[in-house]
Amino acid sequence: MSNLTIGGFDPRTAEPFTYYETIAGGMGARPGMDGISGVQTHMTNSLNTPVEALEYAYPFRVRRYGYRYGSGGDGQFRGGDGLIRELEMLTGAQVTLLADRRKFRPYGLQGGEEGAAGAAWLATAAGEAELPGKCSRHLSKGDVLRIETPGGGGCGKPGKNSTRVS
Repeated sequence: MSNLTIGGFDPRTAEPFTYYETIAGGMGARPGMDGISGVQTHMTNSLNTPVEALEYAYPFRVRRYGYRYGSGGDGQFRGGDGLIRELEMLTGAQVTLLADRRKFRPYGLQGGEEGAAGAAWLATAAGEAELPGKCSRHLSKGDVLRIETPGGGGCGKPGKNSTRVS
């Protein structure tokens, strides 16, 4: 899971705000089928909020949102790719990240390779730093949070019959 919460005071509405999201990742491959990219496999009843709705309702800008190509593990059947979500704060906010698969990558099955580990980065006026999977930080206006969710593990030994497309 890659859980993200953001809270603070919205200067546009003069009201406090709270945002919570579970950011999708890559689904592991299984015998006979590739994994799915950018999907919730760990929690049901989760939606993919459209960027326009997110920016309308909250004081941040989505600078990037897309697949993390190549993050799924290779194999006869490849793991699905994770996502990249990059948010720019338009006001000061408290940000909390609760994410897994940072140290131990998503494993492959039957000789398939591991998916890429997740990562998070914070870019501020002072520079850029990698964040631990579990942390809470106060961000300032203009700071950019980048979350890369893990890719799924591959299934089956990679080889000439691999479904990986470059």
